[in-house]
Amino acid sequence: MPILTPAAARAFSEGWIDAWNAHDLDAVLAHYSDDFEFSSPLVIQFAAEPTGTLKGKAAVLAYWRAALASVPTLHFDLVDVLTGVDCLTILYRGHRGLAAELFEFDANGRAVRGRALYTRTG
Repeated sequence: MPILTPAAARAFSEGWIDAWNAHDLDAVLAHYSDDFEFSSPLVIQFAAEPTGTLKGKAAVLAYWRAALASVPTLHFDLVDVLTGVDCLTILYRGHRGLAAELFEFDANGRAVRGRALYTRTG
């Protein structure tokens, strides 16, 4: 995938934020390829996966369901969008404070890899 235009990156990011704020996991998953890989320090907590990485929509959906159930008032506020060659980063505020998600894309514009980063307190 070539460098994302600012408009395309913003549209992806706003759609992703909107899907999360609606708690619509099907809409969230629509942003990803079927075999995508997701890493987060919270995967260890909510999916009991010691590597912090899940592969495939089924595994990630189970994790997101558990995580969302623990935070029924989940809401994200978009702060900024950073673009790269075949990737983007969404900077947002959530219930944990400032966070970022890095997405790497395939040629079809679907995220094949996602990495979640959170502000650490304590």
